[in-house]
Amino acid sequence: MSVDVKNLLRVTGASAAVVTALQTGTAALALRKERRDYADGVWGPGLAAVAITSAAVGNGDPWRRWALAGVTTAWAARLERLMLGRLRGTDEEDERYTEFLEGDSTPVVIAKVFGTQAVAQLLVSAPLQVAAASPLPRGLRRWLFPAGLAVMVAGAVVEATADAQKARFMAEKKQAKQDGADDDVPDELEVLDSGLWGWSRHPNYFGDSVVWDGAWLAAAASAPGAWTLPAPVAMSYFLVYATGAKRTEDRMGERPAYQDYQRRVAFFVPRPKR
Repeated sequence: MSVDVKNLLRVTGASAAVVTALQTGTAALALRKERRDYADGVWGPGLAAVAITSAAVGNGDPWRRWALAGVTTAWAARLERLMLGRLRGTDEEDERYTEFLEGDSTPVVIAKVFGTQAVAQLLVSAPLQVAAASPLPRGLRRWLFPAGLAVMVAGAVVEATADAQKARFMAEKKQAKQDGADDDVPDELEVLDSGLWGWSRHPNYFGDSVVWDGAWLAAAASAPGAWTLPAPVAMSYFLVYATGAKRTEDRMGERPAYQDYQRRVAFFVPRPKR
């Protein structure tokens, strides 16, 4: 089965226009408020916007394009609630952005943060765009579509569960510090190593990567969709090396309790605790 190239170009063009508008608006607000970390707040909405735009403009299988848009939007809505809570919880810019952008001019900041994120959103969402402009085959391969949706939902559940477990842990740790005044927090609150966090040191990022593996699998039900494999690979790279897991490891790695945690628990892909 071949993709409708003309329709795919319309889908991609519309998606690029939506992403550009979102990033431009966010950049203007972020620079005015001196909070370049507002970029975190537009990641999920940008991907949801591409999914909905692709479904609306595409002429591929309607069940697939709207199902992908629905799951992506639900994933993005939960992530956005989490991101907005973090951004509103402090008046200080995330130190990652401050360090990364130290001394950069405004055009450089726009390119490094908002321009790069726009390109990343279009790359990661490539399976959604191709699926929106492709018909489903009649053979067994069409079942990759529901399988991919199931994988997306599973990944979203893992990510949400991990975030909820972390939120409870941080609340307990904060309460323990308040109760103990200047005393050290209990040993069990030094590092979160229970629940999903006892299987992976970054189960939320792992779940996120699985969501986009599922999106690729659903798109691969049509032969052209299989060629978008670089999209989930790129997403996994971003989550591990660019913005997520490795940065956390570098920040936490000097703590003895975390070093012990590193010896006992898998880095990314879950496995039983040692």
